[in-house]
Amino acid sequence: MANTPQAKKRIRRNDRRAEVNGNRVGRIRTFVKRVEAALAAGDKTAATSALAEVQPELQRGVAKGVLHKNTASRKFSRLTKRLSALA
Repeated sequence: MANTPQAKKRIRRNDRRAEVNGNRVGRIRTFVKRVEAALAAGDKTAATSALAEVQPELQRGVAKGVLHKNTASRKFSRLTKRLSALA
């Protein structure tokens, strides 16, 4: 258990940040799932528009520090590859 005021403050701050960051990651997952659902359904137009929405979300996650830049690039690359294979 934290004893110093600073350690108690860090615990409070870490809890708040964990909640915010969890929401950010969840939002990114939702956008990725939309693309995957469109790909599974074979709907190329829906997948293309969903992919266009995923890219800025992934980059925002990188900018906010909840995703590594290579992780975001890998996810986007794999989704793009699956979309081009759909044609």
